[in-house]
Amino acid sequence: MSRITPAIRDRLRADLSAARAARRSGDHALSWELLEGAHVLSQPWAVWYVRVHGSMLLAGARAGDIREVGGQLVRLSIAGPGTVSGRYPVGNTGRARVPATQPMPIRGDLAELLREAGR
Repeated sequence: MSRITPAIRDRLRADLSAARAARRSGDHALSWELLEGAHVLSQPWAVWYVRVHGSMLLAGARAGDIREVGGQLVRLSIAGPGTVSGRYPVGNTGRARVPATQPMPIRGDLAELLREAGR
């Protein structure tokens, strides 16, 4: 497993922080958009991948979304092993409303960061 690049690490930190701020200000749509992007970026790195799912779990709990909480609990249990084994759904946004194993297209800006990281 390769090390996370500074560009992706910095983007993940910024997006997770911005997602928290958006949630606190009541902009849940922006919060989820940032979390979904962070999810896509974090997939190749287990620690970050689990961390993003933890943030998604918290966002779901704060919103009182039982479906999201349940989905994130399942994803938290499989995210780390999935990354370590190389079996994760590339591009999947990580929300409970999306099948956990469904690959999805990667947004252009995120694809470029992953390409630069050799992913």
